Amino acid sequence: MVWNAARDFAGRFRQHGGPKVAINLKPRRSPWGGGNQFVEQFERRLSAEGYSVVFRLDEDVRCILLIDPRAESPTAFKMAAIRSFKERRPDVPIIHRVNECDQRKGTTGVDKVLGEANAIVDFTVFISEWLRDYFVERWFDPSRPHMVIGNGADPAIFFPGGETDEARSPFRLVTHHWSDNWMKGFKVYREVDRMIADGKLPDVALSVIGRWPSDIRWRSAKLHGPTRGEKLAELLRSHHAYLTASLWEPCGMHHIEGAQCGLPLIYHKDGGGIVEFGKRYGIGFTDNVRGAILEAKDNYDMLRSKVLADPPSGARMVEQYLSVVKRLLPLNLCG
Repeated sequence: MVWNAARDFAGRFRQHGGPKVAINLKPRRSPWGGGNQFVEQFERRLSAEGYSVVFRLDEDVRCILLIDPRAESPTAFKMAAIRSFKERRPDVPIIHRVNECDQRKGTTGVDKVLGEANAIVDFTVFISEWLRDYFVERWFDPSRPHMVIGNGADPAIFFPGGETDEARSPFRLVTHHWSDNWMKGFKVYREVDRMIADGKLPDVALSVIGRWPSDIRWRSAKLHGPTRGEKLAELLRSHHAYLTASLWEPCGMHHIEGAQCGLPLIYHKDGGGIVEFGKRYGIGFTDNVRGAILEAKDNYDMLRSKVLADPPSGARMVEQYLSVVKRLLPLNLCG
């Protein structure tokens, strides 16, 4: 009966236009960062549930999802507009998805901007336990309403393929990044590239997808430009393991997409939120990436079974976010 009532409400709202949820980041239909992929998935889920999703601050908006408060970011509406709206409509809840920090790329000022924005929100979602703890040390009061929801990719696109062991030679590693910032791990990827070229990692191959620093001269890696969606997933599924040396990542989406395609993780132990996933189905390293690669190669069957049994999930992620929206904005109380 409860499920039928919820379905009836959702159907009624789909027909007449449900309560408006405004998201301040409009999705781009091109290769972009993880926040973009989150918005794409959550927009579809909210719409399916009967909510009306907009990327503007209409006066009849009933809930605001704040993705990025930075003035220089290409957002649909800015923090100044959100503050003004909240002053006029203090009853409208704001959910803040915190997915950045200064430590990630060696920037300054991001932590401060996030803290100032967070002061006016009603509920905070951190994309990893590491990021939550990072901001508890800086400005977040953990007694305030909040939740940790890890990233997940679209399961209709990023899913495992069959066993890729048609001789399993060479052992194929892959990494992909939209950002070309060195903090994404490019020193390590360059090191692996050189070890393969110099014969120090025999029977191992590396693919690099996306963007990379312009002064890197690859010697052995197979290169692909920025790719997204089904083409990216097919590329990922053609490999055995995912290599990420990204440092102090709030959570990241790159390794998530790899894991959902069935690839065990070779990760840096200073990877921030990535470590929470890598501990489940990967091999960590600090200085000896070669040793981690060889260990993953030797234990591939065990690691693959782990990632297949406990992968990230975009479907689970959007359901958790939906539960937050429903907690703050129940369908049966909105018109």
